[in-house]
Amino acid sequence: MTIAPTRPLSDGGSIPQIGLGTYGLTGDDGTASIVSAISAGYRLIDTGLRYENESEVGEGMRRSGVPREELQVTTKLRGRDHGYEETLRGFEESLANLALEYVDLYLIHWPLPRQDRYVESWKAMIQLQKDGLIRSIGVSNFLPEHIDRLVAETGVTPVVNQVELHPNFPQTEQLQYDAAHDIVTESWSPLAQGGRFSHGHAVIDDAAEAHGVTQNQVVLRWHVQRGAVPIPKSGDAKRQRENLDIFGFELTDAEVASITDLASGRLWGADPATHEEF
Repeated sequence: MTIAPTRPLSDGGSIPQIGLGTYGLTGDDGTASIVSAISAGYRLIDTGLRYENESEVGEGMRRSGVPREELQVTTKLRGRDHGYEETLRGFEESLANLALEYVDLYLIHWPLPRQDRYVESWKAMIQLQKDGLIRSIGVSNFLPEHIDRLVAETGVTPVVNQVELHPNFPQTEQLQYDAAHDIVTESWSPLAQGGRFSHGHAVIDDAAEAHGVTQNQVVLRWHVQRGAVPIPKSGDAKRQRENLDIFGFELTDAEVASITDLASGRLWGADPATHEEF
């Protein structure tokens, strides 16, 4: 079993250097996938109210037999719940779905700048953290201008920013901004389209052969060495173990740079400056 090392958060907490994405893991099979992931060594589980699987995640955590304090669960505020009171209600719904006493990391899923209510939501999250219901608060898919506004209006900087990040879209400027503000960048869709991007690129194939690992392991290691926390999704126990096993080798600087140079743009067309998702 592999237990990922952790890295510090600016609020005094810490976060594992890799987590499990759970989008699409629903029903009994979804719960079983959560249990198998925790058994493999995952200690960071990522979900969201919009994923409609918070209940499965909470149940999987309980069935795993691992003490609650050793596990970290992330969930997210969906777009329909932007606003101060709405955020309080949205969080209450998530907490009830998870059937937990607290959430380790709560994120605003998208900024929805045209709605212009994410600052109100942030203020509610600050209060929920003060109340002890959330350990850490952060954002997802926020651009620098959105984070700058949160800090300017509340004085509180997110500890995490979860964004689309993979070799197609390496997010170098966002990584630099987050690092400069002591924000941990998490990578959603870290293997691009289900890992299919990892194959057929000579630089990734060559690195996998050189280090005796799989192409997906190379890409996940690339994330970690660039300072990001990848959260690959898999319901397959063997793939879960493989994705977690990335701490026994190190890519060269040249390999990291060559993978970064594969950039071609977003895969999903969801620009946070305009994207709306409720």
